[in-house]
Amino acid sequence: MFHDANAVRLLNKALLLSEYAITYWDIPAGQLCPPIPGRADYVHYLADLIAADGATKDKNILDVGVGCSLIYPILGAAIYGWSFVGSDVADEALTNARKIVEQNALLRSRVTLRLQRDQSLVLKNIIQTTDYFDAVMCNPPFFKSKEEANAQSNRKLVNLGLQNGKGQRNFGGRSNELWYPGGELRFVSTMIKESTLFKEQVGWFTSLISNKDNLHPLQKLLKKNAAEEIEVVKMQQGNKQSRFLAWKFA
Repeated sequence: MFHDANAVRLLNKALLLSEYAITYWDIPAGQLCPPIPGRADYVHYLADLIAADGATKDKNILDVGVGCSLIYPILGAAIYGWSFVGSDVADEALTNARKIVEQNALLRSRVTLRLQRDQSLVLKNIIQTTDYFDAVMCNPPFFKSKEEANAQSNRKLVNLGLQNGKGQRNFGGRSNELWYPGGELRFVSTMIKESTLFKEQVGWFTSLISNKDNLHPLQKLLKKNAAEEIEVVKMQQGNKQSRFLAWKFA
């Protein structure tokens, strides 16, 4: 089942409807379909990070690359009552996310969506002068190209003993969601550099890091940019290990 993108979409839909008080959720065919347990882990570990500075309730979070699924705002609002601003470079993604917001009473007063009109930027153009966010979260594009993304997907299918997927990814995903010039390392590096402009407007900046080899150069860049606190938060779901990088300036 898990090699079938439509089956994964329907499973996620069932989980959101049954476990998170969501009355409507769907995404267009071919869009990235996020695995709910892993995304929930990021939200829970982020809550623990925020709790170290005080209560976890009534927080305002920026989700960079919110996508059409709106997954982090849904989980953060349902579990912790957080409010969100979600940004994305794709109008199509925001159109679907907006439909989810409008059809769920839980989200209407908690979620605002903003279009990032410059794909070379991450935080600029999105964080406004009057904003304050307790945290930024981000699931960055992991790959440098479509070819790299498809190669990894095919390796996964082979390892599972399934037939070659010929570029068909079980979790879907389009270009702006999965690949970016320079890949994850360049995207998060841009995020780090821009974060220095918003030191007083954000508590914690965080981003998922798929390739653990990227941690060292990113931590080195953070130190160069005078981040006051740097943490690598490790997560695990079954045999899958993941992590997010977190930093703050004050």
